Amino acid sequence: MKLAWFWLLILVGLLTACGVSSFNQLFPSSETFVVPTKESITLTVSAAASLQDALETLDPRFESTHPNIEVNYNFAASGTLQQQIEQGARVDLFISAASKQMDGLQAKSLIINDTRRNLLSNSLVLVVPQDSALQISKFQQLTDPAVKRISLGEPRSVPAGQYAEEVFENLDILAQLQSKFVYGNSVRNVLGSVESANADAGIVYATDTQISDQVKTVVKAPANLHAPIVYPIAVIAASPQSEAARTYGQFLASEEAQKVFSQYGFGPGE
Repeated sequence: MKLAWFWLLILVGLLTACGVSSFNQLFPSSETFVVPTKESITLTVSAAASLQDALETLDPRFESTHPNIEVNYNFAASGTLQQQIEQGARVDLFISAASKQMDGLQAKSLIINDTRRNLLSNSLVLVVPQDSALQISKFQQLTDPAVKRISLGEPRSVPAGQYAEEVFENLDILAQLQSKFVYGNSVRNVLGSVESANADAGIVYATDTQISDQVKTVVKAPANLHAPIVYPIAVIAASPQSEAARTYGQFLASEEAQKVFSQYGFGPGE
């Protein structure tokens, strides 16, 4: 018994010398043990400019169910975003307004192939300022001398401009119109040119007209006059947050998110 008390006194002395905190570290109780919270993650999503309003509407819904994931957006022309990724920009997820830009990244192994899918679809329309006096009801009438300036996206970087040129070429009026073209660096820039009447007409997505009361739609381009307008999405291969990026991509494909996209005029991916 004396020997047991001796060793107990020795143990108490050691614990006193080391401090109570050391004891807690060795033998944590339920009161002192702290369960670590989920790591905070910041995602960078590069997305076509035409998606800005819909994605900003969806953002609070995503972050409310994923409070540890903050999403930062970079909106611009799809070609510009493609170049940024190719040059090493820190991007986790890319959403393009055309297959061409995503194809370019895939050819260079810059995306995770099994995450690529067509998220949305859209259509192309001809618009004029709301108070325009021009009597236009079809694309062919853009050749009229009364139409001086036509705004469209720069075809090499803005998919909407690429689609517009396809329409004009298939209608055999491209050569007649080229001297009238005023190029914008994004589809929103084109919309702004028409809103301010700096252009007599412009070619934008149908979704763009839903956010402006300063333009009116003249005609929708028949789908057979241009390549399908799809919005491919994919996780970037160099992303350090690929799992979180996949989670965000799955949210955008969910029924809840697709309903919001539909309200902005987007169709389902094809």
